[in-house]
Amino acid sequence: MKNSLILGVVLSLSGLCFAGQKSYDVIFKTPATVGGVKLAAGEYKVKVDGANAVFTDSKQKTVSAPVKVENGDKKYSYTAVEATKDGEVEAVNAIELAGSTTKLEFTK
Repeated sequence: MKNSLILGVVLSLSGLCFAGQKSYDVIFKTPATVGGVKLAAGEYKVKVDGANAVFTDSKQKTVSAPVKVENGDKKYSYTAVEATKDGEVEAVNAIELAGSTTKLEFTK
């Protein structure tokens, strides 16, 4: 009886870990580089997987970029991309994630 209760608790907690990986929509109107990785213009879903941000395009192609995750004091109202122009390409410095206190910071 005690073993089945422990197993139930472990399974419940492991389910919460997988449910916590929320993705966020990001749109790049021009080609972008994120952490040294080149992305074509278009819509992406981004989620954090350990020390990487994983970008998935509409064709289900995924690309990972190293990321530093920062947590702020208050929730961001919308997803915002902080970038600088590098010729025709946007160099993404950070992404603030809507509805969370999470900010993804990228280095070159």
